[in-house]
Amino acid sequence: MVSIAETFRGAFGGRRKRATAGETPAQPAPAVETTSRPKSLLDEVEATVEETSRALAGRQKDDGHIVYELEADATIPAEYIFLNHFLGEPEPELEAELGEYLRSIQSDRHGGWPLFHDGDFNISASVKAYYALKIVGDDPDAPHMKRAREAILAHGGAETSNVFTRYALALFGEVPWRAVPVMPAELMLMPRWFPVNMWRFSYWSRTVIAPLLILAALKPRAKNPTGAHCQEIFRTPPEKIRKWLTNPTGSRWGSFFLALDKVLQPTEKHVFPRLPTRAKSIQAALDFIKPRLNGEDGLGAIFPAMANSVMAFTALGYPKDDPDLVTARQSIRNLLVAAREERDGEPRYCQPCVSPVWDTALAAHALSESGEDSTPSVKAACDWLVDRQITDVKGDWAINAPDLEPGGWAFQYNNDHYPDVDDTAVVGMLLHRTDPEGYKDRIERAARWIEGMQSSNGGWGAFDIDNNADFLNSIPFADHGALLDPPTSDVAARCLSFLAQIGYSRTHPTVARGVHFLKTEQEEDGSWFGRWGTNYIYGTWSVLCALNAVGEDMSAPYVRKAVDWLHSRQREDGGWGEDGATYWQERRDETKASTPSQTAWAVLALMAAGEVDSEPVERGIRYLLSQPRKNEKWEEPWFTAVGFPRVFYLRYHGYSAFFPVWALSRYRNLKRGNSREVAWGM
Repeated sequence: MVSIAETFRGAFGGRRKRATAGETPAQPAPAVETTSRPKSLLDEVEATVEETSRALAGRQKDDGHIVYELEADATIPAEYIFLNHFLGEPEPELEAELGEYLRSIQSDRHGGWPLFHDGDFNISASVKAYYALKIVGDDPDAPHMKRAREAILAHGGAETSNVFTRYALALFGEVPWRAVPVMPAELMLMPRWFPVNMWRFSYWSRTVIAPLLILAALKPRAKNPTGAHCQEIFRTPPEKIRKWLTNPTGSRWGSFFLALDKVLQPTEKHVFPRLPTRAKSIQAALDFIKPRLNGEDGLGAIFPAMANSVMAFTALGYPKDDPDLVTARQSIRNLLVAAREERDGEPRYCQPCVSPVWDTALAAHALSESGEDSTPSVKAACDWLVDRQITDVKGDWAINAPDLEPGGWAFQYNNDHYPDVDDTAVVGMLLHRTDPEGYKDRIERAARWIEGMQSSNGGWGAFDIDNNADFLNSIPFADHGALLDPPTSDVAARCLSFLAQIGYSRTHPTVARGVHFLKTEQEEDGSWFGRWGTNYIYGTWSVLCALNAVGEDMSAPYVRKAVDWLHSRQREDGGWGEDGATYWQERRDETKASTPSQTAWAVLALMAAGEVDSEPVERGIRYLLSQPRKNEKWEEPWFTAVGFPRVFYLRYHGYSAFFPVWALSRYRNLKRGNSREVAWGM
């Protein structure tokens, strides 16, 4: 795009010609008073959109996709170190960088490690980070280690860490195996009618649990070549602790499962290993794992499942050159971020997974909104995405929908058994917006799959249908509260946005049931909960976009209640922000700062509700224009997404790029267009 300034330079630019000998010098023009027109808000928006969208398009790979880093907390880099030392295969140079990264995110405020930027102390993240640093050679008497140890002990000691942390400690012999709940490998043999079976768990739980059952059955010991231990962070010596497990929900189901675990503990130690079902169970776990190994993208394409599979294969005695073991090991290395020299000198860390489909689709939506100059980039992104539609694998979702043909997209580069409903809806909207006829077959196939994935209550989960057996969150193993994948407002909203954008009417049964679900999910204050983004701003943005897309009356009282809530949450600087602590009900209003990504969601939500000309929207736009940025990215250290609320948080490094560009572009388009109505599902 040629800017206004460049146009004027082309027409009138260049230096005045100097007079040569014998020529009469040109007489200067008479002096006149001039005033330059101050830049309007829309001029500022236009200039920012032009600059940032060009930089965003510049992030595109040669094959058309866009991917940013995906950062979690201290646990994943710590577990990478644990894995190396379980195997007895340290990587000193890499581990030095991982240690540097862990030290860099230690809190100055409380001495431990939080779950998200500037968050509160978390016992499990702190225990893992402390022990990982000891393994890589940090002196326990160093100031940062002393502060961490004191914080851990002040918060109850390592014995109060969560179940997954205690499994890691059990593998290193730091706690006895009775410190973890019994998960007998025979779980793999349970039929679907049995109350507790693998198919009742979420996709991430299934892929993590299957190899973990092998480890729990075999109870291998880490090689631990440095001989590091962490007994000093326990208040009570682990061998003296008699009560390790708690009731995670406080429910009667929780009490029942605690009592059951007391029965199973001696049975698991003395009976199960001698039964013929044990070998059969381990084989059943392998039969589940191997078809889902997913090449160098890894089991479930998520770090915990991939690491567990490597340890399980090793515990079973697989030689180091076994193809499955080699490939699984490489899948984990692929999660490391780029080398230090490519990251402005920042130390490396390990990602929990990668997000190329999600990043590419969202970035292409932002570029599409930014203008015609982005068309080649958007088309290249669409073509890359089309090649990744899953059309020939019926994944785990088919257990509850055996007659439904596949047609979704995964979140990662490849993860055919686990397409993501949310990604599929976002990609479907992008393809339809870009070329509805050219991508018609792909869009229709995605729509059929989305329609078939609707749960019985009218909502959609992220990966499964009706994955809502809530009593399972009461088993001691589920103290993280994220064993299941029930329908949520944000995913349901995205599905409705997609279906409406491609022409499904408001009276279509699928749409009508989905809208009813959203109405029942609205919070008392007018907002909607955000399961996969932080938090009520994310949920409310998702739902208001969907309600606009399906043709709901945006002046209806329940819609205006949501708008009023957004107005009430705007901060003095004009932005919006929510802290990760809002996932605790008693802290649902907590915020530390406005953020560019959350402000963009709020502005997009208000514009979908017809608030384009409102003062809150203008203030939000001015906030985005005022915030520091580098190239296409606004500065945003905050985590504005979640893996599991209250347990595992995410920082999408791309969110501070494509969402602000998207919001600014839409504001410009609507203010300068003949219509102030948002025409798209997002």
